[in-house]
Amino acid sequence: MDWNRVEGNWKQVKGKVKEKWGKLTDDDLTAINGRREELEGKIQQHYGLAKDQAKKQIDDWYTSQTW
Repeated sequence: MDWNRVEGNWKQVKGKVKEKWGKLTDDDLTAINGRREELEGKIQQHYGLAKDQAKKQIDDWYTSQTW
């Protein structure tokens, strides 16, 4: 999985991330700045998920995107 694509296009991608995980704030999205580990942490924090659950949600979301 090439997460660099997300990091490089974060300004465009963060709208899709916000659609999927609506509890993330604009400040969260700014702090994440395309970094996968930051995204995992914020999802865990806002949704009360375990790390592996957040990771799976991100994996599923990433593979569902049309790049």
